[in-house]
Amino acid sequence: MKIQFQSMNYRKAAGFTLIEVMVVVVILGILAAIIVPKIMSRPEQARIVKVKQDITAIQSALDLYKLDNGVYPTTDQGLQALVTRPSAPPVPRDWKSDGYLQDLPMDPWGLAYQYINDNEKVRIFSYGPKGRDGNSEIGNWNMNGEKQVS
Repeated sequence: MKIQFQSMNYRKAAGFTLIEVMVVVVILGILAAIIVPKIMSRPEQARIVKVKQDITAIQSALDLYKLDNGVYPTTDQGLQALVTRPSAPPVPRDWKSDGYLQDLPMDPWGLAYQYINDNEKVRIFSYGPKGRDGNSEIGNWNMNGEKQVS
């Protein structure tokens, strides 16, 4: 008895069915709805982190300035006293020859950092994302719930 083997024709899948494609599109849509809002808020958070890092670096430079000279720069001397030696009184007695900062950073919104010396209680701040007219200041007194640095 002879057994004949016939080759079986299996149907090859030529692609995805409409239902499979629709399931993938729905899943991608759900993921996009969850992830995109979180990603979109990240640039503003990154700017705020940069401001806090800049303020911390400026505060450290001011502390070194005070350590060398006994006082912080006056409000009129400003943060520029960390880059170039002030000529207005009080002239620093032991100003570091290469300065305390290479240059003054700008905040991420393109504005200069603000500095106020009120009887040796220094305030360093950025007006924040809303600018001068808004109420979004980020300063050395309100970073991470900290009190004013002096």
